Amino acid sequence: MRRISTLMMSVLILFVAVFLTVTVGAQSRGAAPAAAVPKNPVATSATSVTAGAAAYKKYCSFCHGADAKGNGPLAPKDSMPPDLTDATWKLGSTDGEIFTVISNGGGATSKMIAFKGKMPDQDIWHIVNFLRSLGPKGGAR
Repeated sequence: MRRISTLMMSVLILFVAVFLTVTVGAQSRGAAPAAAVPKNPVATSATSVTAGAAAYKKYCSFCHGADAKGNGPLAPKDSMPPDLTDATWKLGSTDGEIFTVISNGGGATSKMIAFKGKMPDQDIWHIVNFLRSLGPKGGAR
């Protein structure tokens, strides 16, 4: 009986260790835990993309540039914002990850500020749909 209890305890400890390794590893790479990544509630449409373009111009273009190439007039010179039209998003590429970065900021490795409370969530989702319309990243959801 004691042998079974020891075996069960060992399996439980191994499970917890693997779970923590995967969870902490994902968070240290800047990824949000899967349960925390929201799903886009705003359908992609011409209306949403137009609203997203307007919100982008109002909130984002100062740093990311009018053309979203990371060349805005207020962009920090020591760490230019990323080109949002290229094929690489280092802070996440799903709609939910993009929403989370815009809402919460880019984290310790980025100068991206948080917009939660500064703009409505609906506008952030419209911006996500607008960014999808810009280039190669448009396919990832």
